[in-house]
Amino acid sequence: MPAERGSSPARERAVEISGDPGVVEGPLEGYHHETYVIPLPAEAVGPLPIRGKLREPRNNLLWFDRRSFVSEVRLLRALQGRVAAIPELIDVVEGVCLQRFIEGRTLGSLHASGEEVPEDIAVQVLHLFRQLARVSQWSLDVERVCDPDGRPDEGDSAGFLDHLIRFAEERVYRENAVRFPGLFACLGVDAGCFSRLRRHVAGLHERPFCLLHGDLHRENFIVDGHRRLWTIDWELAMVGDPLYDLATHLHLMRYPKAQQDLMAKRWCEAMEEELPGSSGGWEEDLPRLLDFKRAQSVFTDIVRAIEFVASRPGAGPSVLRQQAVKVRQVLASAARPLALESLPSLDEVEGELARWYGWRDRSRRARPSG
Repeated sequence: MPAERGSSPARERAVEISGDPGVVEGPLEGYHHETYVIPLPAEAVGPLPIRGKLREPRNNLLWFDRRSFVSEVRLLRALQGRVAAIPELIDVVEGVCLQRFIEGRTLGSLHASGEEVPEDIAVQVLHLFRQLARVSQWSLDVERVCDPDGRPDEGDSAGFLDHLIRFAEERVYRENAVRFPGLFACLGVDAGCFSRLRRHVAGLHERPFCLLHGDLHRENFIVDGHRRLWTIDWELAMVGDPLYDLATHLHLMRYPKAQQDLMAKRWCEAMEEELPGSSGGWEEDLPRLLDFKRAQSVFTDIVRAIEFVASRPGAGPSVLRQQAVKVRQVLASAARPLALESLPSLDEVEGELARWYGWRDRSRRARPSG
């Protein structure tokens, strides 16, 4: 079947597999992959209508987080039957494996960031953590990106975190400091902040390692029609300190304070039953790991603000202002772990972002209120 004019290789592949451009849904929203949903053939799934997801990595993508596994599909195949919340993999034709598309809604569309999560959902999130705790690096025969000599030793939580800090420093900060000369410095962030961050988070307790999802936020949870919770997008999964996975989850979920505190305590109880020692020192270390996530967000959100507006050439000054507000908020949140001496004002942040769009004069003339 001929490809549609202007379509991407991923969409062409979806059309080829489905045989009908009219049934291809997408692309779905997502940073790392271009994703399409197509009906699966009856010979592969039986008489009931089931749809699958075709996911292709986006080209020339900047990764803000360290990847651990060479192939997400190989990881998911290894986890089939071990982690129940993962949609099944389906071999459609020879050489083509799709993940089942869960018909439902994201948790974020049902309960927005900052809202309390219902108890039945919270219980399923904790059950997911239990299942991850049972997957050790020795029981997971999946090819990883780095060789064994380059990985932190089992239980070395401090070494694990240092790997993540080093990735943020070398792959996010330095590479983008070259792309956008002077941007970070003008916003009050310099190379010395990483030394200050390392001192701030030093002294983590040792904890046994297990499999981590690495990106458990509301848009990566799907609630189906039976209120069952499914977990998608495993490309950032890794093996490491389980408390880091909790910190990432709490940072991204934005639970109300009371529910966040309760989830942390319930997580500790559940994890100690599955992996003794996995919550060791959590009262001292969880704040450190949350501070790392706040610091990490500074570098990712500044770059994403640049990319967001650059991808919308027709956007007005209000979009620039919205991105400036986000950047100012993450700078304020990370002021303590990065030991920032002073914070730029909102107008200063907006002016610096505008410099990269050639919008400086326009933003001053037409800046919205608020």
